[in-house]
Amino acid sequence: MKNKKILMITGDFTEDYETMVPFQALIAMGHTVDAVCPDKKAGDTVATCIHDFEGDQTYTEKRGHNFTLNASFSDIEPAQYDALIIPGGRAPEYLRLNSAVLDYVRHFFVENKPVATVCHGSQILSAAGVLEGRICSAYPACEPEVRQSGGEFADIAIDAAYTDGNLVSAPAWPAHPAWLAQFQTLLQK
Repeated sequence: MKNKKILMITGDFTEDYETMVPFQALIAMGHTVDAVCPDKKAGDTVATCIHDFEGDQTYTEKRGHNFTLNASFSDIEPAQYDALIIPGGRAPEYLRLNSAVLDYVRHFFVENKPVATVCHGSQILSAAGVLEGRICSAYPACEPEVRQSGGEFADIAIDAAYTDGNLVSAPAWPAHPAWLAQFQTLLQK
């Protein structure tokens, strides 16, 4: 298997597990992962948050770790990457307002390159206009955005993932084993 070059677009208050776990796991598998954030450069950090499911009507949030970016957003060119990862948390809420982020996401769909998104990452896909006719899972609160952008919401277990063509999606971090396994399958093609 050829190791791939993967772009991870993240930002402040990205979900800790949904950023750190795939970043480390994919590197351990031999892939190169460049983690970037608009307006930040390699060596800068983004604040993470930990979302947990503690029996409330929605998740709770606690401050997570600082995550160090290893590439500069201003230096990346999407055509140089084989795949894209979009973690969840609150970061997608503001990342979806960045036109360059949306253009980068569109590139991966136009070129049919593997894309993995989890939790609120679907907000970026919705804003980029790439979900029409697609089946996508996400945190349940994002279902209206998936549907309003022409996608079909995959209402699956919190520890499951769903693959539709080049897109692997999951509701939240408990799905990491399924989500990463399905993404790895796409990377091997």
